[in-house]
Amino acid sequence: MPPYEARIVQVQHNVRTWFVLVFCMLVFLPIRQITNWISPNLNTQAAIVREFLILGSAILLLLYIRQVEKLPFSSVGLGTSVWWKSIVWGLITGMLCGAAAGVIVYATKYTGGPHAHEMERLPLWLVVVIVFRAGFVEELFYRGFAIERLHSMGWRSGSAALFPLTIFSLLHYTGGAVNIVLAFVLGGILALFYLWRRDLVGNIIAHFLVDFVANVLPRLAH
Repeated sequence: MPPYEARIVQVQHNVRTWFVLVFCMLVFLPIRQITNWISPNLNTQAAIVREFLILGSAILLLLYIRQVEKLPFSSVGLGTSVWWKSIVWGLITGMLCGAAAGVIVYATKYTGGPHAHEMERLPLWLVVVIVFRAGFVEELFYRGFAIERLHSMGWRSGSAALFPLTIFSLLHYTGGAVNIVLAFVLGGILALFYLWRRDLVGNIIAHFLVDFVANVLPRLAH
């Protein structure tokens, strides 16, 4: 392929990749608005619609990776490590995130923000679905896909991790300033782990554990 044609192909690839990146990093905003239209105070029906839309977005991304990019899922960190290592490192990373969250919550006396009790109104099975979805989709969107594709377009690893991390953190604004800080610190730990191991399954396990301890264990304890 002549050099100018190769440059055109690269530009087309970059434009397409940016479009998908923006979709992944900002799709939660319109979904959040749709959920608010259904019910300003999150209820079971609104939560089910929200989860359906988010999981549908993740499926679209996976189809895009395989059918449009023609790349394996390992290109976003899935299946890059043996299962037991993913579990071990996921547990370790989850504990690090939990410790960091504990320090921040203790130091700020954070109680969860204005929407702290929304999850308590939902059935337990749905909370478990939400926790699993958060671990899978958020790590896929903001770590695996975002970091790898920004890196493929020439971004340094640090910048490729920091850019989606910043957006990920700001999208937690509904929980207040402390929630943004929590998302940035915990997301930063997960981003560093991903840069080190390139193991998205480990990230998903760690993310799931943090949300499970925060949202499901208290319900089970009662």
